[in-house]
Amino acid sequence: MKKTITVIDTFGFLFRSYFALPPLRSKEGFPTGLLTGFINFIANIGKDFQTDYIVFALDAKGNTFRNELYDNYKAQRPDVPEDLLKQLPIAISWIEQMGFKTAIRTGFEADDIVASIAHDAKQKGLEVRIVSHDKDLYQLIEDDTIYLFDPTKRVVINEAKCLEKYGVHPSQFTDYQSLLGDSADNIPGVKGIGAKTAEALIQQFGTLENIYANLENIEKKRWKTLLEESREMAFLSKQLVTLSRDCHVIDDLDNFILPAENPILKISDILIKYDMSKILDRVNKNGMSFKTQIPKEVQKQENMEFILLDNENSLSLVINTIPRDAIVSFDTETTDIDVRNAKIVGFSFAYEENKAYYVPIAHSYLGVAAQISNEAARQAIIQLNRHKLVLQNFKYDYEIIKNNFEIELKLYADTMILSWLLDTNEKVGLDYQINKYFNHKMIAFKDVVKKGEDFSNVDILNACDYAAEDALMTLKLFNKQLELFKEKNSEELLQLAFDLEFDFIYVLADMENNGIKIDVNLLKELKETNYKYIQELTTKIYETSGVEFNINSPKQLGVVLFETLALPTAKKTKTGYSTDEAVLNGLFDAHSVIPLLLNYREAYKLQSTYIEPLLELGLKNEDNRIHTSFLHTGTATGRLSSKNPNLQNIPVKSEAGSQIRSAFIPKDGYTLVGIDYSQIELRLLAHFSKDEALVDAFNNDLDIHYQTAVKIFGEDEAKEKRSIAKSINFGLLYGMGSKKLGDTLGISSKEAKIYIESYFKAFKSVKDYLKSIEESAHVNGYIKTLLNRKRLFNFESANAMLKAAYLREAVNTMFQGSAADLIKLSMVKIHKKYKNNDNMRMLLQIHDELIFEVKEDIADEIIIDLKEIMENIYELNVPLKVSIAKGKSWQKLK
Repeated sequence: MKKTITVIDTFGFLFRSYFALPPLRSKEGFPTGLLTGFINFIANIGKDFQTDYIVFALDAKGNTFRNELYDNYKAQRPDVPEDLLKQLPIAISWIEQMGFKTAIRTGFEADDIVASIAHDAKQKGLEVRIVSHDKDLYQLIEDDTIYLFDPTKRVVINEAKCLEKYGVHPSQFTDYQSLLGDSADNIPGVKGIGAKTAEALIQQFGTLENIYANLENIEKKRWKTLLEESREMAFLSKQLVTLSRDCHVIDDLDNFILPAENPILKISDILIKYDMSKILDRVNKNGMSFKTQIPKEVQKQENMEFILLDNENSLSLVINTIPRDAIVSFDTETTDIDVRNAKIVGFSFAYEENKAYYVPIAHSYLGVAAQISNEAARQAIIQLNRHKLVLQNFKYDYEIIKNNFEIELKLYADTMILSWLLDTNEKVGLDYQINKYFNHKMIAFKDVVKKGEDFSNVDILNACDYAAEDALMTLKLFNKQLELFKEKNSEELLQLAFDLEFDFIYVLADMENNGIKIDVNLLKELKETNYKYIQELTTKIYETSGVEFNINSPKQLGVVLFETLALPTAKKTKTGYSTDEAVLNGLFDAHSVIPLLLNYREAYKLQSTYIEPLLELGLKNEDNRIHTSFLHTGTATGRLSSKNPNLQNIPVKSEAGSQIRSAFIPKDGYTLVGIDYSQIELRLLAHFSKDEALVDAFNNDLDIHYQTAVKIFGEDEAKEKRSIAKSINFGLLYGMGSKKLGDTLGISSKEAKIYIESYFKAFKSVKDYLKSIEESAHVNGYIKTLLNRKRLFNFESANAMLKAAYLREAVNTMFQGSAADLIKLSMVKIHKKYKNNDNMRMLLQIHDELIFEVKEDIADEIIIDLKEIMENIYELNVPLKVSIAKGKSWQKLK
């Protein structure tokens, strides 16, 4: 028998509950009609319907993609009754408090969430029940697999009911709505066409596209005129009413199982507060209509003691009794994950085996008790900073304390970095690590902080349990990690943490704080010109293809390319035709619309991924500087990654990338300086393999790619075939075989194989060395980089394809990871030397390149010093070389 998932159209359901029930009120006069309807619905789950999974879909605040399509979308909505607005957030907060799960995505409506869940659930073989009476969701109905359930009338709405009510099938519902429009959502439709006309047209022609393809065959002249006048609005309306299926929220179905504990009893105190005890009496007497258990109080592991220090005497007493040589874990609680906006709310610390403390500073809610003053908190942190401090994700707390108290924390150890060093493939979050090693489930942030609030709103006693647990578990994890490094004979890795990795955190914090200036005027110009270009391409695509459609919809594009235009394609899958870049490039000469589509995608990505987000970030502050976040533990190879925004994936070779890079500029009186390690991975290959020909080439400062071409093709062809030699040089470092090399060079695999064999004959030691990396990884289950950082591989449970991938990754990590080691060493040394020097700031690291902002009049002097540091940071068998560029934008460094 099929399992069932029930999806609640939450706001739609709550609105209907409000209007369906009388205006009930608590004794204090608070409206409770909506809340009563909601709790009655929860109590009847299992009675009105049976389900295996349940999820509450929510609307995100702010605009959606539909507002981008049509400015007037939902522009004329009537004001919502005040009593409804009062109850709505309370009902929403009850959902998670009762143990149910919500689904929400920024930029999408609840209907899109419902559509996505329905689509994904069907793929998983589930029956889908949508609790709603909203006609916008009729388009999702499909046989008896996906249907609506009206909770008021307690009836199922299936295909037959849709046909009976509207005269069209669910699969035609978006076409029907496109004609009819929707005054509630301000969807225009075709002006003058009503329900009966829309029904008749759909019954005759089936789809909106077919109606417009057959305008000449429409007998009624008035209908034809109305359709012609509103063609654009009709197709726009179809885009507006068509629900997105791109919000994948049920990948882990187990999250949506009905709660095991009685959900209504979990909020019994709140229900009593609103004089809703009758429902409690009923539930206490009869239980729920689905199987639950009485909630049990969560027992703290090993009698852990969490102590609130909410007066200055007790805080001072505890701080002053910490032994001088104690290791102290430390953690902050704040109002925001963005350190630049976050205000500290409190901090926790621990130094004993099963005891931790929480110091509240800035909790803010009605009736909040006394807290510690900022000055007392500051003095306590100064005292704690004299001990060996251990933190989880030190960079965040370092920046918080620096921004809020102007104190620079001194790190002893970061458990997140140690988790990463122990296994670069594994999650490094505290919750995961604690569950793994101590089988203890930590208090979840979402269970403490309500939706729409921050930590300052949390009750101090609850905050104490949550924050103190973090501190205590960080200390426990650190002690466990010390054992693990010893057990795994990885003491050199632990030493690497203390010698390099912990120092590197300060470098990243400083770079994040520095930020980089953006030319907002240039970005505004780019935004305008690129928008016009996108509009021009859109018009050309419509003209060339002969049909208007949503170019950003892979499904619609697939239909146009492979059905309307009948271009050759692979077989259609359940999700539609593939229209990715590889497919389009394969069709480049098949139709003139393909180059236009590729240009459109590049321009659209440029606008949405780079121009608009960067401009928005640049306008947030007066100095127009943007601040990325560097992820120390973001890759298995050891390379840095960045986010919010990601500055490491801006295209290098394209015109689009060069336009974006031109917008990164120095502040007045300064210049940008780019210093790039030259062929660092090939130099590492020479160092590790000790190949005589490679070592000689680098020691004599010869062009390595030209020398390789000479060795493979001879002097006469070397100049002409240098680029081929370059592809081979770098390709072999990343485990490239003859097929991939052939594809890269546009030659046969057989010819590529000959090139590779010629290379290995010329550089005799390289083949043996690359083979030795693979053998070592396979035998030991790991490889070590230049500085002995490990990457683990689980060959035992891998199939043949995965084993081959592991061997390629082992070779790749040896060179990428070792290069990351070298640049990290350089960054730490440069940071220590120039930390308090206003003449120079380190701004970005993009793999093998560092970008600095240097005072213009002394730039040449500083460049000489930076070059000296980077070229002498580590002694290899071949010299390290850097290339240097100076310019008034990032692009000018190229």
